[in-house]
Amino acid sequence: MLRKFFKKEALQIISPLKGDVRSLEEVPDPVFSERLMGEGVAIMPDGGNVCSPIDGTVILVAETKHAIGLRSKDGTEVLIHIGLETVSLQGRGFRMLVENGDPVSVGQELIEVDWEFIRDKAKSLITPIIITNSKEKKVQVKQVIENVVGKTVVMTVSNK
Repeated sequence: MLRKFFKKEALQIISPLKGDVRSLEEVPDPVFSERLMGEGVAIMPDGGNVCSPIDGTVILVAETKHAIGLRSKDGTEVLIHIGLETVSLQGRGFRMLVENGDPVSVGQELIEVDWEFIRDKAKSLITPIIITNSKEKKVQVKQVIENVVGKTVVMTVSNK
């Protein structure tokens, strides 16, 4: 009975991008599709900027601006990796709106993306959203019919 009172609410991971939400199996890169970096989902973007899926802190800004890592107050770590083989673009097509250590809130814009440039230069636009410490957490991927940036829950994360 007391367990019910002390059980923490699962962290909701909100959609950071406009577009089609897909399974990681659909990502044409085994690092993501085989969950080597962790559990998650992917989004095939349909324009717009990358927004924060959680309230938390920026813990990683890739030098090449193609990826960002965030940590929530409960310790959940979220990696957003924009496109595939985008590291080779050396930051072109991306403009960071936050820096390492910055606090962020759900829906806050993190990265401006030139999707046309990325479409022309990268292997794919598909963008994995990964819980990098998912081995320590319980991750539940949600089935998404309509994706609304900053509102749609794509995953929930709780302690094991």
